[in-house]
Amino acid sequence: MNKNATQFAPELTFDVVAPAVEFYKKAFGAAEELIVKNDDGSIHVAELSLQGAIFHLHQEMPGTVERGPKGLGGTTVTLGVFVDDPDALMDRAVAAGARVLKAIKSHGYGYRQGTVEDPFGHHWTFQKVIGEVWKGVIGPDGAPSSAKGPTKG
Repeated sequence: MNKNATQFAPELTFDVVAPAVEFYKKAFGAAEELIVKNDDGSIHVAELSLQGAIFHLHQEMPGTVERGPKGLGGTTVTLGVFVDDPDALMDRAVAAGARVLKAIKSHGYGYRQGTVEDPFGHHWTFQKVIGEVWKGVIGPDGAPSSAKGPTKG
């Protein structure tokens, strides 16, 4: 992998990081890439990977604007992750304590996907491409927005 290639590596914020590290390892099979500790031995930052996709866990810090879902009273983002077997990952996450928000199912736009909320309030959509993926602008009925406009496929 080109270390300077464009990648997306979300940073999730927590009041306490260590329980999240253990949850993601158990629920997602995430691997620890890096752990940075505070003077008291607690985890300040963790870098994990999920089937090669890097994501970061960061401790809430006084004087910064970043807050986790507990501090915000909700979340403002859903993390969409493409994986080979979203069904298995959803099952594993739920068995580890995640809550299903949207049951996994196949959609006409070419994805199979489902969404969970982890015990810390972060939302994750696990998905894979299962067919012809829609392109362009599609109306609410699933049809292209104009005869000359974009089409499915």
